[in-house]
Amino acid sequence: MCTYLKSCVYKVVFSICYRYNLYFLQNSSFIFIHHIFKKRHQVFSLKKLMNIHLSNKHKAALLTVLSLIFLIGSFSFFFTKDTRTFQVFSKDFFTSELTANTLNMHYTVADPSSYGIRSYTPVLPCYSKEEKEDSLKEISDSLKLLYSLNDARLSEKDAYAYRLLLSYLENEKKGMSLHYYSSPLSPSSGTQSQLPILLAEYTFRNKRDIEDYLALLDQIDTYFEGIAVYLKEQSAEGLFMPDYSVDKVIAQCDTIMDKASLKNGTHFLHTTFEERLDSLLEEGIISKKEKQFYMSENDRLLTTVMLPAYQKLGDELFLLKGSGKNGNGLYYYPDGKEYYLYLLRSHAASYRDIDNIKMLLFKDFDKNFDSMYNLLQNNSALLTAQSESSDNFLYEAPADMLKSLQQMITADFPALSEVAGSNALPVCTVKSISKNLEEYCSPAFYLTPPLDDIRENVIYINQKNNPYGVDLYTTLAHEGYPGHLYQTVYTQLYFNKTGANPVRSLLSYGGYVEGWAMYVELTAYDYAKALMKETNPKTEVLYESYKLDRQIQICLYSLLDIAIHYEGANYEQVHKILSSIGISKASTTRAIYEYIVEEPSTYLKYYLGYLEILELKEEAQKLWGNDYSEYRFHRFYLENGPADFTNLKLQLEKSTSIKKT
Repeated sequence: MCTYLKSCVYKVVFSICYRYNLYFLQNSSFIFIHHIFKKRHQVFSLKKLMNIHLSNKHKAALLTVLSLIFLIGSFSFFFTKDTRTFQVFSKDFFTSELTANTLNMHYTVADPSSYGIRSYTPVLPCYSKEEKEDSLKEISDSLKLLYSLNDARLSEKDAYAYRLLLSYLENEKKGMSLHYYSSPLSPSSGTQSQLPILLAEYTFRNKRDIEDYLALLDQIDTYFEGIAVYLKEQSAEGLFMPDYSVDKVIAQCDTIMDKASLKNGTHFLHTTFEERLDSLLEEGIISKKEKQFYMSENDRLLTTVMLPAYQKLGDELFLLKGSGKNGNGLYYYPDGKEYYLYLLRSHAASYRDIDNIKMLLFKDFDKNFDSMYNLLQNNSALLTAQSESSDNFLYEAPADMLKSLQQMITADFPALSEVAGSNALPVCTVKSISKNLEEYCSPAFYLTPPLDDIRENVIYINQKNNPYGVDLYTTLAHEGYPGHLYQTVYTQLYFNKTGANPVRSLLSYGGYVEGWAMYVELTAYDYAKALMKETNPKTEVLYESYKLDRQIQICLYSLLDIAIHYEGANYEQVHKILSSIGISKASTTRAIYEYIVEEPSTYLKYYLGYLEILELKEEAQKLWGNDYSEYRFHRFYLENGPADFTNLKLQLEKSTSIKKT
């Protein structure tokens, strides 16, 4: 709009110049304007210009030209004010978020200076009431500024980023008001188990990275002290974790920082540190003398700071044990249901109401349960086949499986090369989780690389779960291709290519990410059936039963999640439900119940996210008609996320409307 307006005004200016024979202006208009605004060669003023020996007619024309120039500037300033404000705000927001947490910054960007971060002090965020109040005020101030903007005046890319950021911060403000409901030390995904993994994989690209890493190690004690303060305040609010969770976390604190391995230098935070130093030594970035110094510092900090920090945290938990008022779901806390809705929006990226979510889940459960029943009815030998091992799968090595998956997705998923340009395509390394962490980690996980260094990618496999055959194949589809690795790399390459606002990388949408991974994991069962069709056709029915079993199980757990946290189901009720479908062993049902209590909305992050994708796909089929294809839908999904599903649907409708126009 602004560009069009400018062109119209310039045409009027030139016509006036021509009409009054002001050839010096017509032929040099842009130079003239440039000189006025940039004040090069000569400082022009209205008085000096009017002293030029021109006729009154020419002077009037000149005043008209200057007035029009002023109007151009005014209109331009008015229509770009919101753009400038949003771009400055998002840049400041991005910078302040990263510099407040060096660990987070390191995993987000490889070169902070390329994002305008020239200097920073290595820091871990430490909890205090003052910090909490400051954070709430910052969110409120950010929302106040965003409310003052009109997204209709922003570019298409900025308008989309604006809508995402606005709804994201609105939900975060609700979560911040229920601050003490958060569980930083959850047995399955808490800081105590996640922090060592992040430290072990902290990439060393230069000396500054090593020094930052050691500085962060030196702050672990203060960091944990802040968590301990939070837990005491949480306990005073009557919101502390149940005893069975406390026992698990204390055991983790004792095991993760194992004294014996720390003493003899075999702890994984010793060995991984040396491996990273060796890489820099080979590249000539550090000397042998420097390596020895860094090794000595790492040893000192692990034994004098990190180990005591874990021990003290365990002691604090022991003292707080018994202060938890509730061993059941969020439903039994005063604002538990409200907090659960916040988690659904935050973790599952879904803004549906509970009844609508339950309807989706029940519909899917019934469909898959009926499919499984019919499959068993029509294949009586399937029950005995279930006991057969799947070690006769076509591939055994993870590298071969990843290569196969890359080949299988070519028809329905856009190639990374389409958005890579001159960038090198990513490489993937599969590693085993340290034995110290096997008890506390998921079967597999993928570490997201920095925005500006996406070539190196790592997938971790938990050997305790011992995945192999088709289980490993579908797991690698979930974590690698076309799952997390592929999705992350494709989207970031697309962002780099199109100049997307970096602030979007700070917005977390678990349902979008994990829903996609669930979606492609289930698709990988179909790939497995196709691979084994010739060599072992019997596996087609077997793999279909695995797929349906996976869907039924995760869908059921998602329904239990709602029952426990939003409707108040207790252990006895959950045990009865699980027993009705054949899961009756008390230790098993108790483990399922406790996990769901400790990790509210986690299963929904996967399965509701998956169902949201199916709903979005159905909407795309309606809107696109004969133009629909799996390839087109997958491309839309990858290029418009990460996002919540409400904004994704709006984006789908908007993009379809624009194309038709």
